[in-house]
Amino acid sequence: MSGYLRRLATTGAAYTAASILSKLIAVALLPLYTRHLSLDDYGAAEVLFAAVVSASIVVRLGLIEAVLRFYYREDENPDRIVGATFSGLFWTATIAALIALPFAAPLSELLLNPKPDELHTATELTRFAIGGLWVATLFEYLLTLFRLDERARAYFITTIANVLATIALTIVLVVGVGDGARGLLLGSYLTGAVFVLAMIAIQRRRLTLRVDPPLLHRLLRFGLPTMPAEVSLYLLNFADRLIIVQMRGLAEAGLYSLAVKFAQAVNVLVRGFQLAWPPLAYSIRDDDEARRTYATVITLFLAGCTWLVVGLWLLAQYLLRLFAAPKFFDAYEVVGLIAAAVTLYALYMVMVVILGRTGRTEYNLPAALAALVANIALNLLLVPPLGIVGAGLALVASYLVVIALMYGFTQRLFPVPYEWARLARILFAAAALVGVGELVMPASGFGGLVGRLAVALLYPPLLFVLGFFTAEERGWLARLRHPRELAASFAAIRAREPAVDGDPGELYEAERMDEDSRF
Repeated sequence: MSGYLRRLATTGAAYTAASILSKLIAVALLPLYTRHLSLDDYGAAEVLFAAVVSASIVVRLGLIEAVLRFYYREDENPDRIVGATFSGLFWTATIAALIALPFAAPLSELLLNPKPDELHTATELTRFAIGGLWVATLFEYLLTLFRLDERARAYFITTIANVLATIALTIVLVVGVGDGARGLLLGSYLTGAVFVLAMIAIQRRRLTLRVDPPLLHRLLRFGLPTMPAEVSLYLLNFADRLIIVQMRGLAEAGLYSLAVKFAQAVNVLVRGFQLAWPPLAYSIRDDDEARRTYATVITLFLAGCTWLVVGLWLLAQYLLRLFAAPKFFDAYEVVGLIAAAVTLYALYMVMVVILGRTGRTEYNLPAALAALVANIALNLLLVPPLGIVGAGLALVASYLVVIALMYGFTQRLFPVPYEWARLARILFAAAALVGVGELVMPASGFGGLVGRLAVALLYPPLLFVLGFFTAEERGWLARLRHPRELAASFAAIRAREPAVDGDPGELYEAERMDEDSRF
């Protein structure tokens, strides 16, 4: 356990810091972008970005999952594993892009639903996205090599440099040239292509384009079964946008995509948890101790995420006024719902790890497929009358479906004594505060801001009054008043020898799912 903590202190923090800094920069620039983009432009670009991520999951064929697993095996040559996975990814991404290019026009009609006079522009944007598929696939793989080698500094510098270069080029294209959606796509993928070539040069000694059929077959045999569940789960974040485009237009898709950006604030906490959770979960050898620990961790994690959801829900209107052009203001309506959905996704990830402890990961796919079917059906039902709010409701409901199914699977295989009374207190506190804030506090003006912020800050005291915290947890809270003692206890943990040897692949595999994972 302490070995994992030391590793997280030196590597996991860098990966999380890169994500946080990237998101902060992106949000800070929203006032600039949204004032130079139409709702249709923003919607088109974001739909295509999401389409690229979805297609990239398929094109990867599970090879990134395979390199994470095989790289550390004592009976494998790490450089040979890297060479085989790179050649496989390079050729599948290249072939997929070449096959898709002639179909850019029909793909644009499917994704963007353009009017006849807009078909040429939509086709051009789709061609850029097809090129971006090649870039995004190789970019993620090459960053994975930094993570495998635990080159945290190289990972951080590359990620942040890419973000800054992308921003600079995008500002030139969107603000200076007025290229709209075209500028967003080109700014992202041209910069990404430069960094892909640079990382290939850095890793050139162990990369090859020569295919190793026997080894590739073994890698695919492991990786391919992971792909359907991952695709199904990500499509929950993509199918809704396609339905919004077809039924309500690109403008509403733009509003929905912007709401997703703000709701990703919860993902900062989620990503940090996803880095820490797998090694903790797998390091506990005793099953009874593991069950008790899982129950407590889930309760406390949900309590923290729910506080963020409450804050985003109550302050969404102020955030939109501060960071977006007035034409994007209506996106506030769905920020809280999407933040809640992100939290539910995190709970799903918890259950995936619990399922992984049993070795019965084949249950991931039926749960994800059921959630996808529910998501599509609910979007078709709710989007026409409710617009983006209907899409948000459908997303929350579909994640509840996948969690309910995973709960059934995990409880049958590895029963966990969930703390239902404490979980109920969390939900009651959140619902009560959101209700009071929405019904009592103004939605504009300084008084409304102060009032809504005060209501959100009442969340911890309300949990205390409701008897949520145990005696041990109240002791932890009391120690926060003595930061030196707390720092000393963490230093003692770092100084201990690790009790369990861990596989770094667990750290990286758990944090890969990020809705905002693009340049």
